[in-house]
Amino acid sequence: MSALKTALFSAVVTTMFTSCGVSAAEMLSKVGAGEGQLDIVAWPGYIERGESDKAYDWVTGFEKETGCKVSVKTAATSDEMVSLMAKGGYDLVTASGDASLRLIVGKRVQPINTALIPNWKDLDSRLKNGAWYVVNKQTYGTPYQWGPNVLMYNTNVFATPPTSWNVVFEQQNLPDGKSNKGRVQAYDGPIYIADAALYLKSIKPELGIKNPYELNETQYKAALDLLRQQQPLIHRYWHDATVQMSDFKNEGVAASSSWGFMVNGLKTDKQPVASVIPKEGATGWVDTTMMHVDAKHPNCAYKWMDWSLQPKVQGDVAAWFGSLPSVPEGCKASELLGAEGCAANGYDLYDKLAFWKTPQAEGGKFVPYSRWTQDYIAIMGGR
Repeated sequence: MSALKTALFSAVVTTMFTSCGVSAAEMLSKVGAGEGQLDIVAWPGYIERGESDKAYDWVTGFEKETGCKVSVKTAATSDEMVSLMAKGGYDLVTASGDASLRLIVGKRVQPINTALIPNWKDLDSRLKNGAWYVVNKQTYGTPYQWGPNVLMYNTNVFATPPTSWNVVFEQQNLPDGKSNKGRVQAYDGPIYIADAALYLKSIKPELGIKNPYELNETQYKAALDLLRQQQPLIHRYWHDATVQMSDFKNEGVAASSSWGFMVNGLKTDKQPVASVIPKEGATGWVDTTMMHVDAKHPNCAYKWMDWSLQPKVQGDVAAWFGSLPSVPEGCKASELLGAEGCAANGYDLYDKLAFWKTPQAEGGKFVPYSRWTQDYIAIMGGR
C-alpha cells in the first residue's frame, strides 16, 4: 500500500468515525454445509498446516472435518489488512485492534451470530465485549490471540536484560561498548507512535499522557520529536517477521520491538536472543477473526471461527506464535505450549498492556489516525 493511498484511506476512516453510524449485515441463522473453500487474511504464523514444522498444524484437521480448503494470504501490517479487506475476495481476517474498528466503521466486516459458535462459551472473560470488536451491541468476530509487543535483544550484547526502551529510542553505547546507531529497529506502522508515547508517559510525566492512543497536540509533538530523534539510529523499520529474524541473525541488530513469534523462531534456530517487557511497560494487541461483509464462504467461515476456539488449537497457536490463547483452557490443552507456556508468554500481563486501537479525534480533543499515518511516513523518510 503506497504512502499516499495509506494516508488518503486513513483520512477517510477518520471522517467515518466522526460522521457515520455502523449498520449490521444480515447474519446467518444456522450453519449449513461448507462451501468447500475458505480464504483468510492473517498475520504470519497464525494459520499453520505443518509446512514450517509438522508438529504445528491446525488446518489439516479442519479441512478433513469440514471439507473447507483453507487458503491464506499473509499481511505484515494492520494497514495492509485493511487494504486487502477493502479490495475484497477474502472471507476472514485476523485483525488487530488498530484495524478492527476501521473495518467495522468502513463496513468491510459483518456482525456474527455467536449462538452458532459453540466454543464461544469458553472465551476468556477479559475479552468478552471488547470495545475493539463489539460496536452498538453487535459482535464483529471471535477473539483469536493476544500478546505484548516485547523488546527483543541479543544476549551476546546484553549480558543482563535491558530494563528500558531507551536502548532503541535514545543514542547510547550498548553493554558491548558499541553505539546503538544502526543496530536497533522500530515497527513500520503509524501505530508505533503509541510506543513512543508510552515511553514518554514514564520518563516525562509532566506531559500528562494517560493513554498512548489519545494524544493532544503537545503530547503528540513530543512523541514525534522522540521518533525523529530515533530515526538516525534505525537499521530498518520492520514489518516482515522473516526479515527481522534475518536481521538479528545476519545484520548485527541488537534490539527491537518484536513479537513472541520472532523470539521463538530465533531461539529455535539457536540464536542468542531473549525478550523482556521494560519498566515503562509495553503496547500489545488483541486479534479478532472477523468475517468480510461479502464473504463468499460464510458457512466455512463460521466453522473456522468455532474450530479456532478449541482449547488445543488455541494452545498450539500460542506455542507457535509466542502469544496467549483467547480461551483459558488453551493454556492446559496443548503439549506444544506446555504447562508453563502461558506464564512465559505473559498471561498475567493483560492489565498492564496498552492494547493497539485506532486513534480517534473525539471532537478534536486528540490527534486523529490520519495525522499519525502522514507524520510517521514522513519520519521514516527522514523528514
